[in-house]
Amino acid sequence: MKISLIQPSRNNLKYLKWSYDSIRKNQGDHEVQICVADDASSDGTLEWCKKVAKEDKLFKFIRNEGPDRLGHTILYDRLINEVATFDIAMIYHADMYLCPNALDYVEKLIEPKVIVSLTRIEPPLHPDGPEKVLLACGEEPERFREQAVLNYVFKNADKDKVTEGIFAPWAFYRKDFQEIGGHDPLYAPQSKEDTDIFNRFQLNGVKFKQTWGGFVYHMTCRGSRRNVLDAAKNIHEDSPEWLAQNMRSTRNFIRKWGHFCLHDAYMKPIIPPKYNIRINLTNSTIDKVHMLEPWCDNMDTDLASHELDKYIKTEQKNTIIKLEPKFNYNRDSDIIVNIDCKTFTNDDFVNLSRMSQIIKDSGAVGQFNLGNLFINIVRIKEYTDNLIKLK
Repeated sequence: MKISLIQPSRNNLKYLKWSYDSIRKNQGDHEVQICVADDASSDGTLEWCKKVAKEDKLFKFIRNEGPDRLGHTILYDRLINEVATFDIAMIYHADMYLCPNALDYVEKLIEPKVIVSLTRIEPPLHPDGPEKVLLACGEEPERFREQAVLNYVFKNADKDKVTEGIFAPWAFYRKDFQEIGGHDPLYAPQSKEDTDIFNRFQLNGVKFKQTWGGFVYHMTCRGSRRNVLDAAKNIHEDSPEWLAQNMRSTRNFIRKWGHFCLHDAYMKPIIPPKYNIRINLTNSTIDKVHMLEPWCDNMDTDLASHELDKYIKTEQKNTIIKLEPKFNYNRDSDIIVNIDCKTFTNDDFVNLSRMSQIIKDSGAVGQFNLGNLFINIVRIKEYTDNLIKLK
């Protein structure tokens, strides 16, 4: 199999070297092109890439000169569209160790309109789940217990087990990726771009297969998400940069899809319908406008015009979606949700966050109360398919 591995990296040289060595050691008979994007790193990544490219004809790299990062949302697509030359590619993080025989199982299952994920073995930094294996075999290359990982794989690999779900590393045909326009720059530089494209793949008829015969060891969160508090004790937390970007991306995901990111236990997307929803606010405050604006396509508010202008100007910096047209009071809407901010409760917010499913379950035109929400369903029309391909 010819396959291009896609690896953006930002100041991750230690992990990138470790990952590269594992790929070349365990790729088997496959022809593996390694495509790296150096995202304005200052840790020697550029020099290392130049050196490797001279010695390894299947190693290709590009660099963002900075000073600002582009992020993997953008760089994934540049690598896939401009650098990779093989028909099959794989999103592959810079902190992943490729286990022996893993690519054999990708080759076995991959075909057009099918995405294949390898199973992740991870240190117990995040909650357990049925889609991965928790095994404490090190969180840094110098503490990596390679033989323990290999022993687990040789003992537990199940060549016949396949589940339905998707998570990195995931292999795909580039034409399937390009058919829907790749990752949405709405989420740049990072966060929620994966859930968005997984939704769009599924809506476009792509099937997801996770093999339990092929594995990677994933150290997890070695990039900008990680803020080291005590290196000696390996204590870290989510970085302020990542937390702020994750909040921006979450709000943009809601603006686009109308719901939170949803998936089943094996990480297969759950996609409620997208409806056209208008929120009418009374007794508005700028805090309530900030809370509720992402949950609708249009908003009518009695907030003072200078305060609304301030909100739009401030929030517009966090999204490429044009916010001013959302407050066009003459725009027609399919579903209208009336909210009095004085009586709005946490339970009302939960109901609003589930509005797509509530409308789907209702299935009827009409008016009704739900807690303190007064809902008027004028017509039921789904717009989900409009989200599949980027314009």
